[in-house]
Amino acid sequence: MDTTQLQRQLQGWSLTTAEIMYHMPDHRELLQTFIWQDYDVAPRFPRLIKFLDFWTHNLDGPLASVRVAHHDIVGPAEICLFGEEWRMH
Repeated sequence: MDTTQLQRQLQGWSLTTAEIMYHMPDHRELLQTFIWQDYDVAPRFPRLIKFLDFWTHNLDGPLASVRVAHHDIVGPAEICLFGEEWRMH
């Protein structure tokens, strides 16, 4: 991992995934899915908004819907306790 990526994560950047559904340019009744993923800052998502703005102004397939998911990569460790433990020799 690059040092600048770690610094961004410590400043609140998180991995963001967007599922973009759009109408096919030649067959508007058909939908196609495009997955976009990058580091972005929640809740405003400036990089995603910039990409969607580029899409609407430069590409022929009009947007139908956008679903966004993000998760902080750097954070406190999560510990899950299980009812059993196995040991290997």
